[in-house]
Amino acid sequence: QVQLVESGGGDVQAGGSLRLSCAPSRSFFSGNIMGWYRQAPGKQRELVADMSSGGIVNYADVVKGRFTISRDNAKNTVYLQMNSLKPEDTAVYYCNLILGASVSWGKGTLVTVSS
Repeated sequence: QVQLVESGGGDVQAGGSLRLSCAPSRSFFSGNIMGWYRQAPGKQRELVADMSSGGIVNYADVVKGRFTISRDNAKNTVYLQMNSLKPEDTAVYYCNLILGASVSWGKGTLVTVSS
């Protein structure tokens, strides 16, 4: 399966911004979905946002208007721009790829938002 490497996590104050990146180990093309999930302490993993290679986007309600997912399909790289961060956004963020019948996950990058 494709290896995914997340980067861009860190510590920020509430109201700040971070941009996460997810880089794949190899190229791939049409018919895929890339996205971001997160798991906060004591909570289940949840979808944050995903985007198909055809441009179809889904966002969790709690991040709509604050987070933006984007893709560079030439590099098969996905980004998550996170603005107006809140303490409740604190979580490990995982990159996800659905490519045909295969599902790949990154190891995660930690985002900590302090009030």
